[in-house]
Amino acid sequence: MAIKSIQYKQHTFDISYEIVNPEAKVDLIVLHGWGSNKQLMKQSFSKYMNGFRHIYIDLPGFGNSTCSMALTTADVARIVELFMIHINAQKDLIMGHSFGGKVALLLDPKILILVASAGIYVEKPLKVKLKIALFKLLKNLGLSKFRSLFVADDAKELSEYMYQTFKNVVNEDFSDEFSKYDGRALLFWGKEDTATPLSSAQKMDELIKNSTLEVYDGDHYFFMNHAADISQKIEKEFLKSLGA
Repeated sequence: MAIKSIQYKQHTFDISYEIVNPEAKVDLIVLHGWGSNKQLMKQSFSKYMNGFRHIYIDLPGFGNSTCSMALTTADVARIVELFMIHINAQKDLIMGHSFGGKVALLLDPKILILVASAGIYVEKPLKVKLKIALFKLLKNLGLSKFRSLFVADDAKELSEYMYQTFKNVVNEDFSDEFSKYDGRALLFWGKEDTATPLSSAQKMDELIKNSTLEVYDGDHYFFMNHAADISQKIEKEFLKSLGA
């Protein structure tokens, strides 16, 4: 594990990362999802795709990376971009799981790999809407100390900076950004995913001009059981892009 300090908007972010196959000439940037860290992604993919230099990154505020301000997804993408410049990494292939998929999209790589990516707004069930409305009422009455009873599981135990970041990013709709992406996109999804449902994948596939969608058995973390096949498809697509 290594740490690189990045300056952004007068704040310092210590970004933790690991590199696998350091001598390889083609870069594969791997970004984890919300509440996760680089180790989960490394555990799944590091033994495959030996022709790529894998760069596993802890996003700001996760794993061993620090965060000292509230961020938007665009902020996170810029911090990752600055980090890439510091280590001389190229935007050959960027893989993002869940929240990391939105960050990967904004980085505009040659080949975009979306693994159960967030970015398509899904209407909340009535039960959730009522819960939010009740919390806002209590907050207006000065009873915000009951926040822990209402926040999503993904937001519990977060620092104030990261809780604000969560609120900034959780309901974003990146439909326009997906439609503007003009590189090659590979979408990989789990049939039983409830966090980023298959309907989101199908919409992304429609919005992106040059994309393919592969569906597997499993939930939001399906890739942990299908990393070998996903890796093979990524390698095949990269060779195709070279005209091989």
